Amino acid sequence: MRLVGLGVGPGDPEMLTLAGLREIREASTVFVPVLAAEEQGRAEAVVRAHLEPGDSRVQRLVFALSDPVAGSQERRRRHWDSAAEAVAGRLRAESGTVVFATLGDPALYSTFTYLAEGVRELLPQVEVVTVPGITAMQATASASGVALTEGTEPLTVVPVTRDVAALREALRSAGTVVAYKGGRRLGELRAAISDSGALERTVYAEHLGTPDARVLPLSELDMSDVDGEVVDAAPYLSTLVVLPPRGGRGEQL
Repeated sequence: MRLVGLGVGPGDPEMLTLAGLREIREASTVFVPVLAAEEQGRAEAVVRAHLEPGDSRVQRLVFALSDPVAGSQERRRRHWDSAAEAVAGRLRAESGTVVFATLGDPALYSTFTYLAEGVRELLPQVEVVTVPGITAMQATASASGVALTEGTEPLTVVPVTRDVAALREALRSAGTVVAYKGGRRLGELRAAISDSGALERTVYAEHLGTPDARVLPLSELDMSDVDGEVVDAAPYLSTLVVLPPRGGRGEQL
């Protein structure tokens, strides 16, 4: 029995890899994470774009994906446990390959990490493998026509679910900084980036891979009209790419 953590990319069905497509077509069940059982998530939308309508192999697993990270996380843990039991039950019944589709890459801040841990506890004999996917930072760089790194520049990825302290620290070093999951703190993020002098070198992206996608310089983003509402926040899965100062060709070597 195999459990495959499959990265489906940032949201565009055309960014699913050939390896990922093969796993989906050969799987006995394809689980997808959702916020509510009656709502289709972005990972499911990518998967279903490659299957016949109504394919019953696609099954939803509810996770507390939008819950704040502060507190005991009891609701998140209950969903992790429930999802692991559902996946383990399907593996026991079918003894084949079960896929869990996740946005981006399963090795980068993915719910799959917690699911796989729970399934391993229930089924120590299960083979757990991952299929990499295109990440939001790669899609952002492609859409904006920039290089994430050049020469000896390091790349730092910072999740900003709790506060912007880690981002401020990362901005003090050389290299490119990517901020994930910071939409709720967009005002704070912009202030931190502006204070570092990097506002004009920052790319903002939201809803990547969907018809609502926006990719533009952060300096041009109207902070009074983000995602169609007058708020000081952005979608949870928005991405910021902060580039370092760069000279001419080859100067970063």
